[in-house]
Amino acid sequence: MTKKLNNVKSEFNQELINEIVLWKINRYAKLNDEIFNLINKIDRKAEFIDPTVTEEILIHLLGKKGIRLPMASTILRFRNPNIYQIIDQRVYRVIYGSALKLKTNMNHNIVQYLDYLNRLREVCNLFQIPFSESDRILYEYDKKVNLEKIKY
Repeated sequence: MTKKLNNVKSEFNQELINEIVLWKINRYAKLNDEIFNLINKIDRKAEFIDPTVTEEILIHLLGKKGIRLPMASTILRFRNPNIYQIIDQRVYRVIYGSALKLKTNMNHNIVQYLDYLNRLREVCNLFQIPFSESDRILYEYDKKVNLEKIKY
């Protein structure tokens, strides 16, 4: 990435600024064609998760520098929000009642994420929340609830 950025001759635009920022904070993740092909196997209109494909994708994503479970889940969520949602501190607290503690082992991360998605779907069914919007709805709910707790 450094070599690429050092050789930029084009005008600056938002895409270039995003790359510079990601480079600076060391969060630039370089993915290969195999990972893109796997991600693109996910049908954007699918309503049901394929755990085998999901596990294979997560193994590849989590094996890349700069990608941990929250980032991997974000990538999957933008591919198909009907089956994937972002694993997030706030949403996790709402559905489990405790803080998110990410596992250190890749296989445990995968199990943790699949369990999270199942539990999130149960919560969505219980409270009639659209699954595809649940990460945002429950995030905002947690912000409101926890702000009220600290008010006097």
